Amino acid sequence: THTLTHTHTHTHTNNNHNQTAIVHECCSKWSLWNCMLVGCCFVCGVGSCCGSLQVILDKEFAGEGVLDTAFSMGGTGVSCKITGEIVESPKSGQAVELKAKTCTILGGVDAKAYPMPKKALTLEYMRAKQTWRIRTKTMRAVQTIRNMCAWATHSFFQGHGFKYVHTPILTGADCEGAGEMFSVTTMLKDGASVKDIPTVKDSDGKIDFSKDFFGKAVSLTVSGQLNVETYACAFSDVYTFGPTFRAEHSNTSRHLAEFWMIEPEICFATLEDDMALAEDYVKYVVGMIMSKCSGEVDLLTDYYQRDYATRKKQGKVAKNEQPPSSHRKNLEALLGKPYKRLSYTEAIEILEKEIKEYRAIVITPEEQKKMKAKDLKKKTKGKHLFSYPVFWGVDLASEHEKYLTDKIFHGPVILYNYPKDIKAFYMKMNEDNKTVQAMDMLVPGIGELIGGSAREDDLTKLIKRCEEMKMETEPLQWYLDLRKFGSVPHAGFGLGFERLVMLTTGMQNIKDVIPFPRSYGVCDY
Repeated sequence: THTLTHTHTHTHTNNNHNQTAIVHECCSKWSLWNCMLVGCCFVCGVGSCCGSLQVILDKEFAGEGVLDTAFSMGGTGVSCKITGEIVESPKSGQAVELKAKTCTILGGVDAKAYPMPKKALTLEYMRAKQTWRIRTKTMRAVQTIRNMCAWATHSFFQGHGFKYVHTPILTGADCEGAGEMFSVTTMLKDGASVKDIPTVKDSDGKIDFSKDFFGKAVSLTVSGQLNVETYACAFSDVYTFGPTFRAEHSNTSRHLAEFWMIEPEICFATLEDDMALAEDYVKYVVGMIMSKCSGEVDLLTDYYQRDYATRKKQGKVAKNEQPPSSHRKNLEALLGKPYKRLSYTEAIEILEKEIKEYRAIVITPEEQKKMKAKDLKKKTKGKHLFSYPVFWGVDLASEHEKYLTDKIFHGPVILYNYPKDIKAFYMKMNEDNKTVQAMDMLVPGIGELIGGSAREDDLTKLIKRCEEMKMETEPLQWYLDLRKFGSVPHAGFGLGFERLVMLTTGMQNIKDVIPFPRSYGVCDY
């Protein structure tokens, strides 16, 4: 971070190159990085993770006092106010440097106690230092790209005439019908015990939420989709961008309990329109990252390659792990040809053929535990191992999705027309009465990035679907009523923002792309 104020400018002639250079006298406030003693000079880097300015604290230029101040400041992380001159730099790779005249410490650092040692840090180490990891170049690059993803999201939708709608975080409805929601209550105050919670009379201990703050059961939202549909009927094209919550008992590299969702809704639209919007949006965001965060993209590529080399030297590289490719090339591949589209049924047929022709094999986790390592190795030799079976009607696992994108099509894939039994109640039914007009966008290295559908706009069919899924319709009556009064054909999708950041940064763990990750058993800071 820094502020820079120019106070005076003059020119001088460089006799060696017969060029005129600009010298700026300036006052600057910085946080310093990469501080070191070089001869009689104290050299510091200031600026962002990619663009930095070298500061020279030279006692011959600035006097003994400045160098004494530099030694007392503690080094990396210190904030200070520097006045001096920006001059041509003799060092290759940088046009100018700052020769300091005065240096005032604003916030010192105890170098011995500094929580981020000056050495190559693993992502695991940084993950355990959530309040400090942003001070590393790697995490600053990730969060810079995250910032640009958010900016590009608003730029894309605003540029296409969408209205941004703030949907509620507290809700009385379960959008997905999955029940994996966080309950919100004021009945568990400090010192409260189970006996203090009111229960419904003659209900075998069922909690009486009528005595709670809202007079009924309320949860943290899992999606803003149902709410934003009410605004779509008035504004036509709308989108949400806000936090959502899932109480999943999972602590994998792909799961968070709190994350951000982007959910556009388009009126007078079909599933085809929905798929086109999703592809256009992803390409727009990736294009903006390539244009505005080029330095961060290259920095992350360098980090991944150095990290792989270090782990390989230590013998910590996984068996089938490949050397990291250029992240820039990975992003460029997302901008090229149109994304492959195929039906869910076609995808199942492809996967079943791979298994039938012995290019892939299914061995469940339970079966793997019973096998000796050498037997498992022999049985899977030359084949791709699936841990979960493939059949029509199954909800494809991440391993199946990645196989389609990484092994079969080598790029993004959009699947559509899924079995109704594995999708949400609000999705429009196809004429076969077996599938719904749903779509998922799958991308290399991640799997599902986007999930969307055409929405059921027929009230009778929507009520029937709720009954089939044994859902209570009373909490959703307001949503059902939208079909009574001027409903229109509409569609939309949901995108987990953190997965988008994973895609654009190349990070493999979702906890590395959000400032303060919350997951099962973890809610610090």
